[in-house]
Amino acid sequence: MSCRVLMILLAFVVCGLSPPVGSADTTIIGCETRVIDGDTLEVKGERVRLHGIDAPEKGQLCANTAGEPYSCGQEAIRALRERIGESNVSCAIDAERDRYGRALGVCAVHGEDLNAWLVSQGHALAYRRYSLKYVGQEEAARAAARGLWAGDFVPPLGLAARQTPTIVVDGAGCTG
Repeated sequence: MSCRVLMILLAFVVCGLSPPVGSADTTIIGCETRVIDGDTLEVKGERVRLHGIDAPEKGQLCANTAGEPYSCGQEAIRALRERIGESNVSCAIDAERDRYGRALGVCAVHGEDLNAWLVSQGHALAYRRYSLKYVGQEEAARAAARGLWAGDFVPPLGLAARQTPTIVVDGAGCTG
């Protein structure tokens, strides 16, 4: 075992950290993590796009079960901030970057995959264009009507193309 690997393992033990979830080319570990939006973190100055998921845009509006608008983008940010709290975050970073230059990765708190957690709670969708890893969590959130699935929404990818907040409402009661 190389000295570098031993040092990394020792750091996990000494700091009480869990190793990151998934395989990676690089690992970033930080306790001062900034939530940029529902699928982007900043860990130790590095912007990390949570791979395989797509959360609502910051200004995106959705409709709750009563058909009333709410800021689902802000709700995803709030939920992620709350889940992380003051904990250390470890991100397994891929060699690839997204089109905005952000690192792509799977991040964890106390060994829990945050990407999976966001999708399982209905705060994000599985981003099937890039990965099928979180489809099961999305299907479970949908079946349980958690988060976005409790009301109506435009998938984040569709909204980004429009560049304006949109609410999709159920067509019940509409004619023509």
